[in-house]
Amino acid sequence: MGGGPAKEHLLILLPGAEPKEILSALRKRFPHIEITYLSASPSPSIPDKAWNDVTILYTLFTFPPSLSLCPHLRVVQLASAGSNQIQSHPIYTSSDIIITTASGIHGPQIAEWCIMTALVQSHEYNKLHDFQKEHRWGKKEAGSDFMHVRDMVGRRLGVLGYGSIGRQVGRVGKALGMDVIAYTATPKDSAEKKKDQGFIVPGTGDAEGVVPSAWYSGLDKASLRHFLKQEIDWLVVSVPLTKETRHFLSMDEFKALSQDGTRPVFVQNIARGPILDQPALIRALKDGTVAGAALDVTDPEPLPEDSELWDMENVIVTPHVSAAGVAYEERAFRLFEVNLERLGKGEGLLNVVRRERGY
Repeated sequence: MGGGPAKEHLLILLPGAEPKEILSALRKRFPHIEITYLSASPSPSIPDKAWNDVTILYTLFTFPPSLSLCPHLRVVQLASAGSNQIQSHPIYTSSDIIITTASGIHGPQIAEWCIMTALVQSHEYNKLHDFQKEHRWGKKEAGSDFMHVRDMVGRRLGVLGYGSIGRQVGRVGKALGMDVIAYTATPKDSAEKKKDQGFIVPGTGDAEGVVPSAWYSGLDKASLRHFLKQEIDWLVVSVPLTKETRHFLSMDEFKALSQDGTRPVFVQNIARGPILDQPALIRALKDGTVAGAALDVTDPEPLPEDSELWDMENVIVTPHVSAAGVAYEERAFRLFEVNLERLGKGEGLLNVVRRERGY
């Protein structure tokens, strides 16, 4: 990672107000780095000359209009876990500039969203909420037999995409008494391969990969369906969106998941909307192939007002907020500090995007 100008220039382009305390701490820790913050919200107007001597870019959605404007740029740190927003840009397609992501910071809050929406569904909380607002003690009313609520102990959680988010979901699921099985793009057939090599929020995740009772892998539909047939009760979709995972789950996969409709499963998507074939999901929800769904992401976003998903009793829709929280910014910059430290030492960075696989 050596070479380049003697003094680094870090340009930070983020929506909202400048995080002055965080940047003050960064400047004290890295006095050799010139740090510039520019607001990228809502419609950024970045002068061309601002890019000229930038060596490190920290951003979410804002990139230089052309590579020629940033001849010294060598690292792009994204403030998101995904990298699909940059994949059509020349930085990604026509350069060897290192791209890193904020993967690893989202696990705690997204796992809590998964637990929250799963329990809202399984405990019929929406009905209980209505009773409270209507001042009704509805325990014994028709259609409200809460003795049929089933807890999570002994049930099987399938984590489709066992990255940092999936590992925290798995950790919490196991704490609830669930059996956890994991699916990854490539085989994890050794203890070393099962380890999490990325950024980990202390006290979270599954660093050694010991939570799952079984591992499955592959990018082909046959391997995916084999995993889905493992008597899963609750499926969490947390794979990145790539050309291989677009519509990764369609009607055939929902049928495999439900054992041809005999074991309807609760499905959650916290990844990207197009990973699910949404019309197929709606059909599967209607005919009982899928028992219910919690969707923090949809296709498209925002979800159109006339979508049937809004009014389905067995569906929870939230506006892509599962990762949001007061700790997001602090954790993202904590990860970035680790990468700046590694950059200065000439060490490999965390969460480097591998262009050949798309994440």
